[in-house]
Amino acid sequence: MAIKKQFLKNKPVCKVTFTVPSENAYNVAVVGSFNDWNAASTPLKKLKNGSFKGTVNLETGNSYEFRYLVDGKFVNEAEADAFAWNDYAGAENCVIKL
Repeated sequence: MAIKKQFLKNKPVCKVTFTVPSENAYNVAVVGSFNDWNAASTPLKKLKNGSFKGTVNLETGNSYEFRYLVDGKFVNEAEADAFAWNDYAGAENCVIKL
């Protein structure tokens, strides 16, 4: 898994690209505080190499919690900037700091 950050010079926005290698998966989405944890908001597109990829524009100067939803199961990003415990989920969420 990977996260790529591209900060824009003329706007307080960062283009964040999420990549999830998951050849056997059918549906992958990134859910988090930036999209109200809505799986339909940010589906990732399956590439020919079997990985899933998608880009989200996020406001800089903030931190966002997120997780991947792979065929209905939550998966964490190993390369996240940090992790935060979530009592509601009973698990850690990934954190991206911009």
